Amino acid sequence: MELKEIKAVYFVGAGGIGMSALVRYFINKGMVVAGYDKTPSELTRQLESEGALLHYEEDVQQIPRACRDARQTLVIYTPAVPDSHKELVYFRSNGFEIQKRAQVLGTLTRTHKGLCVAGTHGKTSTSSMCAHIMHQSHADCNAFLGGITKNYGTNYILSKSDYVVIEADEFDRSFHWLRPWMTVITATDPDHLDIYGTKEAYLESFRHYTTLIQPGGALIIHKGLEMKADVQPGVRTYEYGLDEGDFHAENIRIGNGEIVFDFVSPIENVADVKLGHPIPINVENAVAAMAMAQLCDCDAEELRYGIKTYKGVDRRFDFKVKNDRHVLLSDYAHHPQEIYQSAKSMRELYADRKITAIFQPHLYTRTRDFYKDFAAALSQLDEVILCDIYPAREQPIEGVTSKLIYDNLAPGVEKSMVKKDDVLKLVSERDFDVLIVLGAGDLDNLVPQMAEIISKK
Repeated sequence: MELKEIKAVYFVGAGGIGMSALVRYFINKGMVVAGYDKTPSELTRQLESEGALLHYEEDVQQIPRACRDARQTLVIYTPAVPDSHKELVYFRSNGFEIQKRAQVLGTLTRTHKGLCVAGTHGKTSTSSMCAHIMHQSHADCNAFLGGITKNYGTNYILSKSDYVVIEADEFDRSFHWLRPWMTVITATDPDHLDIYGTKEAYLESFRHYTTLIQPGGALIIHKGLEMKADVQPGVRTYEYGLDEGDFHAENIRIGNGEIVFDFVSPIENVADVKLGHPIPINVENAVAAMAMAQLCDCDAEELRYGIKTYKGVDRRFDFKVKNDRHVLLSDYAHHPQEIYQSAKSMRELYADRKITAIFQPHLYTRTRDFYKDFAAALSQLDEVILCDIYPAREQPIEGVTSKLIYDNLAPGVEKSMVKKDDVLKLVSERDFDVLIVLGAGDLDNLVPQMAEIISKK
């Protein structure tokens, strides 16, 4: 089915951060947009206010009449929804066109110049930075992002530009549907081993992804990755890094809450780039984002202005309280390398203060596969408080609990375990100096209340 033939779009799993960007895209196109999600949230409420017809029970009867014509309805689902879902079964048995979110994004990379960002971690920050640079430049862009950008209050940008910035997700090999014009690969630390099985299979998936880059385009890959790229003839390859590679940073200055650096490039160097969201890890992300934007003909002033005015992404190193007495930060980090980078950045910013993390592990399989790595990353901090594992799509695995991480924390790290329901009580009773909330589960829902409690102290 061609996109131009579609009159209605139905989403099975409408409220996910990636799916919601497509919901907004099709609303903007003037189509009837409806769907199901398991639970209402602030995001689904926003989608409803924008025109989406959503419901929260698995019930075929609640599918709107406009979405019951298989000739003009596209059904989009998330892999997190089981095959036995009653509405999916209905659509399958009645001959509807059914696609994963990644397939739809793949179609867009065939009709636009796809600027994709892949990698185990860093892809949301890098893609949203690149989208902001491009959107405020002469080139402009569309964007489908994995987080709510603070610049736009959304995970989606629509324009008449030929460019579309896409966060390329390796879960379930989704990024194999894409045909990038250019792509950044930030990191390939193994993840999703419940899907891939082995590190080798994970790395092979990234190798295959590089074969999909269109001739004339470019690969911008982090220097030193274990994977081996395999690009087609006519694809330019560049390496980037913090302080080495074709694109890198020099003369990094950190102080007084600001970070400034010089961008080194084979095209044109850019001096005195000031980070609008001044976090040490964002220097590297900015190098990758600027590299891709520069390859799309953004000039030095557009690059400098884009990075200076970038405000960050919700739940990505997201300061909620920041004063002389208290700091509260929320970070989506849920892979050991992400937590390592988050903790490292916190240490650089707050070298002389006590840093406490409340961490909610995400997935039983990920905890089973990486509990020693989680413990090592968290051990950079002064105190670690562990919540129960957030199961997401999984059933419990015998013997796999947060205690695996707890037992492997380094000697000298203060540690405890707490039920999620008791977190607010703990925050109200303690006087934390620097507190960081880590994880991709639902603990973040309590962060606004934590911020209120801490602000009153």
